[in-house]
Amino acid sequence: MVSERSLEVLRVIVQDYVASREPVGSKSIAERHSFGVSAATIRNDMALLEEEELITAPHTSSGRVPTDKGYRLFVDHLSEVRPLTQAQRHAIETFLGSSVDVDDVLARTVRLLSQLTHQVALVQYPSRSQARVRHVELVALATRRLMTVVITDTGHVDQRIVEVPADLDDAFIAELRQRFNETLSGLGLLEAAAALPGAVDRFAPDRAPTATVVAATLQEQVTANRQEKLLIAGAANLVRTEDDFHGSILPVLEAVEEQVVLLRLFSEMEADQRGISVSIGRENESFGLGETSVLASGYTGIGTAVARLGVLGPTRMDYSSNISAVRAVARYLSRTLGEAGAQG
Repeated sequence: MVSERSLEVLRVIVQDYVASREPVGSKSIAERHSFGVSAATIRNDMALLEEEELITAPHTSSGRVPTDKGYRLFVDHLSEVRPLTQAQRHAIETFLGSSVDVDDVLARTVRLLSQLTHQVALVQYPSRSQARVRHVELVALATRRLMTVVITDTGHVDQRIVEVPADLDDAFIAELRQRFNETLSGLGLLEAAAALPGAVDRFAPDRAPTATVVAATLQEQVTANRQEKLLIAGAANLVRTEDDFHGSILPVLEAVEEQVVLLRLFSEMEADQRGISVSIGRENESFGLGETSVLASGYTGIGTAVARLGVLGPTRMDYSSNISAVRAVARYLSRTLGEAGAQG
């Protein structure tokens, strides 16, 4: 059984090791922290922590470093979430408040989170499986070139350029716009994809080939909008912490590039009472990320289910500050998207 003082010793070992990247010894703990006991007593506490596999010695006669199990205990019971500074809060409000659309706000969010935490930042697009088509716009670019624009009720805008087999005039474009809006407006993306082939049957035979090409492009757009994807920023931060990984960092970088892996990890993480999900070290081994920790929180998109944002980095990370940043950015993002939805 680990005593309360031993748990406090674990807390300072985690904090000092995260700050210095140097193994922490009993002498430095006794000198730097107010335990009111001798270094010998601290050594006894550390021996108990080592028996419980909460700390380990990386080298003979060295200080101790936390294990994955030690980090887990720290995150679950010993860490204190540090509030963001006023300057950090102002930066979040200013940076996210000047966004122009959903794509822009998510791109800003992932960059901001990476800057705040100095980790790899990950933002999952709001789930569009429940999104609906709000409007289809068609814009003539040339006699046989058209821009197709699909706007969903989540605020997402998707644009494509399509070459058509017949000349376009204003009346033909107006007919295409009207027919496709009549067919798609208000439908879920899955329903919209299924309805598009039938829309072509409503055109005259001489116009059907062009309508078919436009319908195929619109089908690609609504299908693409149903796919889950992540925005990632700050991969260079992993390289800066390369010494925290044993061997090559390349497998970690490759796993980060595999969005399917990270989306699956996100989906399996469970939130704690603070609304934060934390997966540490060996808990990520099946995803090829056994030397990393992932912190995530949910945010609410415009009229959508909860999506995730978070950070990925080495197990030696500042959990308290990073949890605070992830949680705060998730709240601001939900609020920003909620305001955008109300305006829309």
